[in-house]
Amino acid sequence: MIKTLYVRVVLTFLAAVIFGLVSSFFLTSFFYFNLVRAEVQDEMDNDGREIVQMYTLLSSEIKSEYLKSSGLLTNYYISLYDGEQNRTVHGASAPKEEVQLSHQEISQVLNGNTYRSVIGFPDKIVVGIPFVMNEERFAMFFQKGNREGILQKEIFTSLLLTLFMGSLFIFVAARYVVRPLREMTDATRRMSKGDFNMDWKLIKRKDELGVLALSFREMARSLKQLEQMRQDFVSNVSHEIQTPLTSISGFSKVLRNRLMTEEERIHYLDIIQSESERLSRMSENLLKLASLESEHHPYQPHTYDLDEQIRRVIVSCEPQWSAKEIEFELAMASIKISADEDLLNQVWINLIGNSIKFSPKHATIRIDVKRTINEVIVSIADQGIGISKEDQGRIFERFYKADRSRTGEQSGSGLGLAIVNKIVLLHKGRITLQSASGEGSILTVTLPSVPSDFPTL
Repeated sequence: MIKTLYVRVVLTFLAAVIFGLVSSFFLTSFFYFNLVRAEVQDEMDNDGREIVQMYTLLSSEIKSEYLKSSGLLTNYYISLYDGEQNRTVHGASAPKEEVQLSHQEISQVLNGNTYRSVIGFPDKIVVGIPFVMNEERFAMFFQKGNREGILQKEIFTSLLLTLFMGSLFIFVAARYVVRPLREMTDATRRMSKGDFNMDWKLIKRKDELGVLALSFREMARSLKQLEQMRQDFVSNVSHEIQTPLTSISGFSKVLRNRLMTEEERIHYLDIIQSESERLSRMSENLLKLASLESEHHPYQPHTYDLDEQIRRVIVSCEPQWSAKEIEFELAMASIKISADEDLLNQVWINLIGNSIKFSPKHATIRIDVKRTINEVIVSIADQGIGISKEDQGRIFERFYKADRSRTGEQSGSGLGLAIVNKIVLLHKGRITLQSASGEGSILTVTLPSVPSDFPTL
């Protein structure tokens, strides 16, 4: 039970209250000792001297009555000692805890010294006054009656009452403090079961718990998105792999037909080979993407000519763009960049390959490479089918295809741009898109020119 936050909060609050009350009591008692007690002693000393002075002037017949009446009026318990330390008592009734004076203390007053003492709790204040009457020494001691230490008693009672009422309040208030945390605990249990809906009243609060609840809701939303992405990823992988496997399996069964002509056999074998290569590329891209997303991907930057690299990629794609009679317009300055050449080569292959794939015959692709003070900017503009505004925000997601109806040479796995985006981010750069359906696309890659944390050769 002690392990629960509620009990810990209550015990912490109680410990704080008790510590505060005890500290207050002792501090109050300290000031009382230095201020109130001193005033009481001074008052008793003055009253005692007046009583002694009057006592010495009265006749012996009325001395006893005088002390009795004076004690009752002042609430003093009066003890009178003669030179032989014989004692008589007068005035108020004996206190519940009468101070027992030693012979040495009595002798001290009889020898002419004033006596003052504060004993125990509650306070038992005693004042002793010496005087001489008929050439005989006397000592008169004054002690407060049954109301001694009343201030300390009241303070102590008040503090105990405060502790009791404060404890009751803490038991109730702690439930209010802990309740939001219990709601969050319940929410974590629901999240573990797949329920990410966090519609709490706590979010409207402006205190730390409100901020925590708001952060909790944002975390729940992120987890919900991740869960949806995971489900989509599994679904897309299953679908993308299943399609070529179905084709390979189906056409393999067709090839068992012995009545098939050689031309048909070759056609079906070409389809099986094409689907196998597609499946291989998909597996390779998945492995590459997983490697890029890990923290242990090999990264080997060095300084090289970026414009020459892009020219080599264009030349390697000649069979694709020459078949469509596509022309290239190049505006590339001689620029050196510090980056991983192999990774960036994959970026240009994917981007230029997509531009060729989705451009019509006799189209023009323009590539611009320029440098600013701290950045290198590469823009690839085509005259292809373009991308709608609805799809532009998702084209860098894995397996996302802006045109799901495309087939044949335009088909793909939807992993190319995801890999491109990851490589660009790995180089601390960014990639942006400007496009509209039927109006072509402009993909712009912005990279640091010479990052300070990249080694150069």
